[in-house]
Amino acid sequence: MTAPAPRRDPLRRVLPLLEVSPARALAAVGLGSLALGSALALAAVSAWLIARASQMPPVLSLSVATVGVRAFGIGRGLFRYLERLASHEVALRGVASLRTNLYRVLAAGRLDAVAGLRRGDLLARTGQDADTVGDVVVRALVPAGVAVVLSLGAVITVGAFLPSAALVLTLCLLVAGVVSPWLTARATRASEAATVDARARVTDAALTLLEDSALLQVTGALDDERARLRAADREMSAARDRTAAPLAVAAAIADVAVGVALLGALVLGIPAVGAGMLAPVELAVVALVPLAAFEATSLLPAAAVQLHRSRAAAGRIAALLDACDPDGSVSAHVLATPPTADAPTHATVPDAPRVAAAGIACAWPGRAPVVEGLDLDITPGRVVALVGPSGIGKTTALLTLGGLLEPAAGTVTSPAGSSIVTAEDAHIFATSVLENLRVARGTVTEAEAAETLRLLGLGTWLDALPDGLGTLLGPGGATVSGGERRRLLLARAVLADAPILLVDEPAEHVEPGAADALVAEVLPRLAAAGRGIVVATHRLTPLDAVDEVVVLALPPAVPGASSATSDGLRPAARVVARGSHAFLLEHLPAYRTAWDLERAEAR
Repeated sequence: MTAPAPRRDPLRRVLPLLEVSPARALAAVGLGSLALGSALALAAVSAWLIARASQMPPVLSLSVATVGVRAFGIGRGLFRYLERLASHEVALRGVASLRTNLYRVLAAGRLDAVAGLRRGDLLARTGQDADTVGDVVVRALVPAGVAVVLSLGAVITVGAFLPSAALVLTLCLLVAGVVSPWLTARATRASEAATVDARARVTDAALTLLEDSALLQVTGALDDERARLRAADREMSAARDRTAAPLAVAAAIADVAVGVALLGALVLGIPAVGAGMLAPVELAVVALVPLAAFEATSLLPAAAVQLHRSRAAAGRIAALLDACDPDGSVSAHVLATPPTADAPTHATVPDAPRVAAAGIACAWPGRAPVVEGLDLDITPGRVVALVGPSGIGKTTALLTLGGLLEPAAGTVTSPAGSSIVTAEDAHIFATSVLENLRVARGTVTEAEAAETLRLLGLGTWLDALPDGLGTLLGPGGATVSGGERRRLLLARAVLADAPILLVDEPAEHVEPGAADALVAEVLPRLAAAGRGIVVATHRLTPLDAVDEVVVLALPPAVPGASSATSDGLRPAARVVARGSHAFLLEHLPAYRTAWDLERAEAR
């Protein structure tokens, strides 16, 4: 029987993605050591100066010590400032590298792992969790390195005057710098993991409330979502409160260690002075140096907490990497070949792009298929409509065709760069209109952007914006209605290089006339220009302009829907029928009934 492979520390796995420069990290540790070393030297020289001055020697014999006190006092503040700059530069560079590498792994790995996550959870892992992993440099690794250097310096300094006092100081430093952080880490391990998970749920619930409040209000789920946010926030606060008690105990242990070190120095130093082994002014140095030595170890309990906090966050990131990149090949490639300034910004499109599906079943990971037996062949110049009521599986089918979800059965052929999916919940960024459109292609010009927006019926909206394409969207900027948002997302897809567009409900929240014109007039014009299009919609009236209609299902309330699969139209498990709009109107009674009802409602 083969023994299971040892579980790798997630923090050790994620840290290489930070790409921390050893030279920069050592510089931060060195500057931090100089800062606290200046404090240590300040304590030693000040103690000597005070004790020696009490003996009323010639003033000139104190001048060097006086200058030293001033120099170490200034150096402490200066080196502390430089250490903050260096350590935060390391941390910020590391977080930026981590996010860049993480995005590259997500883009090149299994996309169904990303598509299966809630947006808030994905945002928490790439946002707050990445920040938390980056904090391990500033709040754990650098303080630990500084503490080691300063402790050695303090022990050597005291040992030069009184070795026995140096031994006591060493034991007390071990208690304050090792035992106290270890007890803190052991006590806070579970609570820190709970804090990270609760923070992710807070982010998820807050994002859902901010972006989907109108839908939640209509469906009556707004109060439940608010309750979920409050519960997650209470859990996060409780987890943080559980961390406070161990930190208090650790602080108490550290304070006791300081007192013991000081008392030990006095107990051992006073007899040494009486025996002539130690000068009186040196006793002041031996007694006061430990007070500065423990300044570095006082940060280690919080560093231990940060280490566990970062490890928990790294575990969530590692789980995402495992789902997207099970064998680690993409991660290895990302670290081996960093991006260059002249790297292409988008994939190269093949000469003969197409998206072909053969007998695919469409499902979210871990769920039963919602569409089965779907066959499609989409090439440039062809428009195919997926029709069915909300919740029947149109979005799932589009994501499968676009490669964002793995098919549960069958095969999808889609060469890299040949297709782009415009999901109905795609994100509008808090930046300008032009930069939102450049998400799909960074080289979009203002003329291209304006022409595309006018093509999609947003000309009047664009003209009304105070700064045109430079108008900021989101908080503090221009507001975007539901219909404007859908067409803005469609414009982003149109401006992309991909020749096959997979569009989800482009006319949702648009008044019926404009919605029908969008499907019946704009999409065929794009097809005539060489784009292949699959549009998911629940509207039937504008579909006489498309090449093929695939009916996934019809509402059961529509008369004749139960006999929809008995008309000889190549039915599948959840694909009711397929054919041209005119053909389905003639041969599928349920389809004609639904179309007639829709036209009557429009009138």
